[in-house]
Amino acid sequence: MDLLQQYARNMTRRHFFQQGSNVLGGVALASLMGQGASRSLNAAEQSPNLQALMTHHAPKAKHVIYLHMVGGPPQMDLYDYKPVMKDWYDKDLPESVRNGQRLTTMTSGQARFPIAPSKFQFEQVGQCGMWVTELLPWTKKMVDDMCFIRTMNTDAINHEPAISFMQTGNQVTGRPCLGAWTSYGLGSLNDDLPTFVVMVAKPTNTEQVQAISARLWQAGYLPGEHAGVSFRSGGDPILYINNPPGVPSEIRRTTLDGLRELNELTYAQIGDPETRTRIEQYELAYRMQTSVPELTNLATETEATLKMYGDEAKKPGTFTNSVLLARRLVERGVRFVQIYINNWDTHANVAGRLPSQCRDIDQACYALVQDLKQRGMFDDTLIIWGGEFGRTIYSQGGLSKENYGRDHHPRCFTMWMAGGGTKGGTIYGETDDFSYNIVKDPVSVHDFHATVLHLLGFDHERLTYKFQGLDSRLTGVEPTRVIKELLA
Repeated sequence: MDLLQQYARNMTRRHFFQQGSNVLGGVALASLMGQGASRSLNAAEQSPNLQALMTHHAPKAKHVIYLHMVGGPPQMDLYDYKPVMKDWYDKDLPESVRNGQRLTTMTSGQARFPIAPSKFQFEQVGQCGMWVTELLPWTKKMVDDMCFIRTMNTDAINHEPAISFMQTGNQVTGRPCLGAWTSYGLGSLNDDLPTFVVMVAKPTNTEQVQAISARLWQAGYLPGEHAGVSFRSGGDPILYINNPPGVPSEIRRTTLDGLRELNELTYAQIGDPETRTRIEQYELAYRMQTSVPELTNLATETEATLKMYGDEAKKPGTFTNSVLLARRLVERGVRFVQIYINNWDTHANVAGRLPSQCRDIDQACYALVQDLKQRGMFDDTLIIWGGEFGRTIYSQGGLSKENYGRDHHPRCFTMWMAGGGTKGGTIYGETDDFSYNIVKDPVSVHDFHATVLHLLGFDHERLTYKFQGLDSRLTGVEPTRVIKELLA
């Protein structure tokens, strides 16, 4: 299906002729497109429900598993090693370093900003020589498969706008997220599962969790079929996936057929593309009654695989269980899997909370990389790990050498990627001795998005969608670049 056919699919004959201005535009579009709108995937691979656009170049990644650490992990306690800070314990952060940065209301009233060096030990590991905290022993084993970005920066200083910015490229909610853009660009590889799946994992420690909502995985101005489908962490993965007691499958099928006929009548009268989306989503939901129970049945996993992930793999709702399900999802053709895990907002008690958070994610991330490698899926599956911003080197609240808190910090933080065409063993960017300012190779959120889209086969300036008269895109209108040093 080319772009003109896709447009026509969402227009009824009556609606088309009511909008006479479409006629000349449609003819011009057909003339300009020629053969350039052919699909990027073979017909045998392509789902009839979500059609792909043509990629702008050969993609390195066909799938994405995005692990979002909600709250903002403290980079200087995990990956941005700053040994000089030991000599700065309890000294005030120099004004020349803070340089007038705006503060959150959590620390703006503090009389001073005392330096809190990391209490955790670091080790330089791998051929790349990456410094990694003692809290991540499993991660230390695979640093040469990972590329680290130590100079991520954002415009947002509070959670809601920062998470929205990281997911959608805009601090104002309502835009399509990265997963929706991936669905829109690449289309579906499986008729029986969603193209974009979201899971919210339960952290072991729940001292301070942030509110997150479906606004983060919505389709925005893209057609609704590209929105993420949320899998629940307990009970049935999808609400109403099973028929109610006493309702056989034949009755469910008859009910859906009736709904389809009603929606078809509405579509014929109005021609609203969202009605077509509703029809297709009902049918997908019906097919998922068979595909989802098979997906979530871990009995088909070998003991060796389950042992690699650890005991948490069998506990629904844990991060480890979610990561294992993510591998099963991409293995079945799901394009984009997003996993959120909360409680990284360490305003206090870093010593008590950070070890727990690291245990939740460390072995699971290692196992995911090894699992994908064993199945020949690592090279075309992009793994992303990171939060919405970083943390301050100065302490929030009480300070001792054994415990401290850290406020939000947008100027620099660390993320990593692995697989999917990234260059393993890369350490990109440098920050100052305080892990406060970038001194070399900054990476903005839009730069990061442009790089991910490049790995998926798209020029970020050309992957657009007409909205309110503009060719809207994930990366906005500001100067943006693909970070080629991160590419294999």
